[in-house]
Amino acid sequence: MKSVTIRGVEEAVSEKLKTVAAEQGKSVNQFTIEIIKKSLGFDKEKKFTREYQDLDDLFGRWSQKEFEEINAKISQNRRIDPELWD
Repeated sequence: MKSVTIRGVEEAVSEKLKTVAAEQGKSVNQFTIEIIKKSLGFDKEKKFTREYQDLDDLFGRWSQKEFEEINAKISQNRRIDPELWD
């Protein structure tokens, strides 16, 4: 891989690069390479990949009423019996 030096970067631009890179958990170098690749059309977008954050599609979802019933039962079991802890 080649190294490239960029001169004449304004202080405000440099600070913004550092800030945004840190927010994304990346180094300034990694973030800058990603920006360059994307702006030159080298960054390919995933088209047919769906990203799931949960398993709702596989297992279903509780209604609000079901959630409240289950939560009430769980709460009953979480109560501490003082007689057992004396």
